[in-house]
Amino acid sequence: MGNLCEHEEKLILLFVSLLIRDRIEMEVCVVDYSRMCPKYESAIELLGKKWSGLIIRVLLGGPRRFKDIKAQIPEMSDRMLTERIKEFEEAGILNRKVYPETPVRIEYELTDKGRALERVIESIQHWGETWM
Repeated sequence: MGNLCEHEEKLILLFVSLLIRDRIEMEVCVVDYSRMCPKYESAIELLGKKWSGLIIRVLLGGPRRFKDIKAQIPEMSDRMLTERIKEFEEAGILNRKVYPETPVRIEYELTDKGRALERVIESIQHWGETWM
């Protein structure tokens, strides 16, 4: 390494090796956050959709018919409520119960998985009241 003494050469080599190591570690630490936790992402994607939180909040009060859910969230369209109900059914968050009456009565109720969201919904409500 030219005019450097052995001690200086060792320091430079150590410094260069540390730089290389740190650069490699930095490259390893670059994280694609959308892949970091797919379950978290899918939960946020589902629950973050418009009206999702309100629908769950209504159903936390017990089984409801379509018209009863709609009455509690009047700004939501029938099409949107139908879409969210279908998504929640597919995700296992709610069940659709059909009662063989005349006329047929259909109620929607949260599953255990759906009821497990109660603390999450309450926490979001509390956060919103505090910070929004």
